[in-house]
Amino acid sequence: MPDKNSVPTDQHLQNAIYGTPKINPDEQRKYLGTFRERVGLTINVDQLQQADWTKAFEQELTKSQSEIIFFNGNIDQSQLKPYILAATNAGINFTIKTNPDYHVDGQNLAVVVAAKKAIHVNPIDVAKKYGTPTSDGTTPPQKKSFWQKIFNKN
Repeated sequence: MPDKNSVPTDQHLQNAIYGTPKINPDEQRKYLGTFRERVGLTINVDQLQQADWTKAFEQELTKSQSEIIFFNGNIDQSQLKPYILAATNAGINFTIKTNPDYHVDGQNLAVVVAAKKAIHVNPIDVAKKYGTPTSDGTTPPQKKSFWQKIFNKN
């Protein structure tokens, strides 16, 4: 008689044929291989092409929860170079993802800064979090929300 805790043979065959099932595969594809609750900052392809976000990116890298960076490797490397250099200078590990599932359309993500555990940060979009950069490359200071003022959060 089979043990109640053993995995059925059919499940082993399914895993051998199709691979081990992933948890939230669509979410992982969107965030370049990680889960949303681990993400601290995102820069999409349109944002990467339209403005220089390196100052905001470097500011994000100073936070303790910024432990790993994912780059969409299907994007031209010349566009990613300043961000890769900033990550290298900050001593933060990064991964360049070249899977064909990671597209280079406007709203697809180009850069994801994440933690190794859940951090539940809002907002994560670079424009919402740091504001649009000015012509000199700096970002204007963001106003604190009502809740940030009450709970004294940045």
